[in-house]
Amino acid sequence: MADDTNDKLCRLIVEGIPDAVIFADLEGVIRFWSPGAERMFGFPAAEALGQSLDLIIPENLRARHWEGYRRVMATGETRYGTKLLSAPALHSGGDRISTEFSMALVRDDSGAMAGSGAVIRDVTERWQKEKSLKERLAELERRESERSR
Repeated sequence: MADDTNDKLCRLIVEGIPDAVIFADLEGVIRFWSPGAERMFGFPAAEALGQSLDLIIPENLRARHWEGYRRVMATGETRYGTKLLSAPALHSGGDRISTEFSMALVRDDSGAMAGSGAVIRDVTERWQKEKSLKERLAELERRESERSR
């Protein structure tokens, strides 16, 4: 009974949080796509499931992503195990969004690699505010430098 309760709680949490929760198998094919992923990336689960992670990876970053992904799936080791990662991602409309995510390596019952899960947050608004503040600061520093000449 406790396992059923925990399974239900896990499902309710994953379905309720605004962050995207996804799982991709060894080949990088999307096998789980939460309601948060639907909202964040704009792809319904029916459209995302069975697709490559390329669905949300910008084209210019794919070669680097796949090199790392294949290495991690082959070795079962990642140097990013407990780190919060940042990367741009694609929305269904083609726009880039800024994301931060944590990942978990998933193994099957025998201990063999089964794929990778991720919890992803859209941080585009914060990133844009930080970029604007940096630009304003640079402009103020430029003006101050001109005044002191």
